[in-house]
Amino acid sequence: MFEKMFKLQKNHTTVRTEMLAGLTTFMTMAYILAVNPGILSASGMDAGAVFTATAVTSAIACFCMAAFSNLPFALSAGMGLNAYFAYTVCGQMGYSWQVALTAVLFEGLVFIILSLTNVREMIFNAIPQPLKMAVSVGIGFFIAFIGLQNAHIIVGGPTLVGLFSFNHSLASGTFHTEGITVLIAVIGILITFAMLLRDVKGFMLYGILITWVLGMIAQATGLYVPNPEIGFYSVIPTAIVSTPASLSSTFMKFDFAFIKDHLLDFIVVTFAFLFVDVFDTLGTLIGCASKADMLDENGKLPQIRGALYADSVGTICGACLGTSTVTTFVESSSGIAEGGRTGLTTVTTGALFLVALFLSPLFLTVPAFATAPALVVVGFLMIQQVAKIEWDNMLDAIPCFVCITAMPLTYSISEGIALGVISWVVLHLLSKDHKGLTPLMYILAVLFTLKYFVI
Repeated sequence: MFEKMFKLQKNHTTVRTEMLAGLTTFMTMAYILAVNPGILSASGMDAGAVFTATAVTSAIACFCMAAFSNLPFALSAGMGLNAYFAYTVCGQMGYSWQVALTAVLFEGLVFIILSLTNVREMIFNAIPQPLKMAVSVGIGFFIAFIGLQNAHIIVGGPTLVGLFSFNHSLASGTFHTEGITVLIAVIGILITFAMLLRDVKGFMLYGILITWVLGMIAQATGLYVPNPEIGFYSVIPTAIVSTPASLSSTFMKFDFAFIKDHLLDFIVVTFAFLFVDVFDTLGTLIGCASKADMLDENGKLPQIRGALYADSVGTICGACLGTSTVTTFVESSSGIAEGGRTGLTTVTTGALFLVALFLSPLFLTVPAFATAPALVVVGFLMIQQVAKIEWDNMLDAIPCFVCITAMPLTYSISEGIALGVISWVVLHLLSKDHKGLTPLMYILAVLFTLKYFVI
């Protein structure tokens, strides 16, 4: 059955590999089930309803990805977009969360139109091959940076970011909360890399579980002392099964009257959601597809249209159920690193999101420092694409460098793509070399520039 549905042999994979990959992807992105309700509740939404909406929407979107494209890319409520929803639209702008959900709904509808007219596919194909490789490398640095931050190995400081200080932790008395988790994360990273070197099948998932077990041992022996007030929670589950919260408070709660009275404001909000989602999704698809060697000789992804449909449908479903914009998750690369190559990986991830509805106490206990090793190792694996960039060709290499460095430093995939495209067009024009300068690249460069100075 699975062979007929997902063409496993054609993709050189097995049921076991695909399911292990799906489990690994889920474990690295399950944090969204804890983070998303916390962020969106700041807008006034019920956290329990958001949890249910996030899990159900993620499952639906993952199933759509498998059905429409047979690709191993998982989806859920996008980080950054949820913060824009809660803190900018509902916070700084002062709009209700019902207005924000309405904007997300219209964004999803526009996505459908763009997909039907091949606009998003054309954008994907218009990006030159060297920039596609740079996007993959940039995402590698970005995801490794996220992992190091989640583990508190990299922290804020006078130089914006810095290395965690054990001396300061011991002196301030925070070693048994923050310090020990940093140490466990470092051990977890080393163990995960060691398993990679030994070619251990399932090394990514084992790395997460081993690091989590080390955390539980540390808590049981008193080495780790949870302190929820500063964001350090118990890593030992106190319960396993729970009943999903009702969606009644968020289901179909749209405010269409706002559009009539404040059309221009509504368009601005919707466009902001649209822009970030389009290029975050395209960047993730480029990066993950490059890692999995799914791009053809022309740098195109044959099944991209189905992947974009899945993203659109997921966003519309999310708006109806009560969560922010759904997008393809860069953490999908962890499952790809485990060998995931088909929609069976995504179906497994989606099924686990449904299981999480009833096992939320278990999944929500997995600490960020336990998933950090997987993200760091995935970053290492994705950065290897840098060898495919012709660094002797300065004209191509400089925009690639801009794209790669911008992603982690701006904390945004879409910003990395924007700056990469702008620099590619400007430098090729100045050098009078029009290679790769299609009309769509000119249009993208102009739109990206307007975004920074006008919109």
